[in-house]
Amino acid sequence: MQTITIAARKGGVGKTTLATHLSVIAAGPGKPVLLFDTDPQRSLKWWWDLRIGDTPALVECDARELVKILPAAKQEGVAYAIVDTPPHAENSIADAMRAADLVLVPTRPGPFDLAAVATTLDLAQRVGKTPLAIINHAPPRTGQGEPAIIAEARETLIRMGATVAVSVISQRVAMSHAVIGGQTVNEFEPNGRAAAEMVALWSEIQAKLKG
Repeated sequence: MQTITIAARKGGVGKTTLATHLSVIAAGPGKPVLLFDTDPQRSLKWWWDLRIGDTPALVECDARELVKILPAAKQEGVAYAIVDTPPHAENSIADAMRAADLVLVPTRPGPFDLAAVATTLDLAQRVGKTPLAIINHAPPRTGQGEPAIIAEARETLIRMGATVAVSVISQRVAMSHAVIGGQTVNEFEPNGRAAAEMVALWSEIQAKLKG
């Protein structure tokens, strides 16, 4: 079993949206996925309640309980555990990071969002983790190259010492439609650009986990 923690000290950067989408993409025959909602706002649970069926499975808990629950999940054959975290509770975020094989740090490409990333990167370093920063809620590409704001965000994150995902998640209407219906874009619009971006990100995450 591999554990992925999605963390950011700033709210509104898309942690829960990434958790929902990655959990559905990761699941497959013989590869059950278990979601953990450690955010008191329980946004992940709200989405899960909207779904038809009960996959992926979900656990509501405090991050400090992960150390006991994760070993049990591994014994039950869970392939991936994906942990959603609160934005401001440092101790909870740190506990969730410690339990992870990989920490994902999403950020919008705006200047205030990027400025807030430093505290999350610092916390990850303090608990001995090398996180993967993900540029999220980005403007969609309109040509061959990246929009200037994305290129600038990437450069800023690299200057902070972050490892930055090549994959970028754009802000698209399909994402909102999917989440409101308890789905992911890969279920709502499987051949769309948003779905392709999520699949590309998951492939990159898998490579990081194997490496």
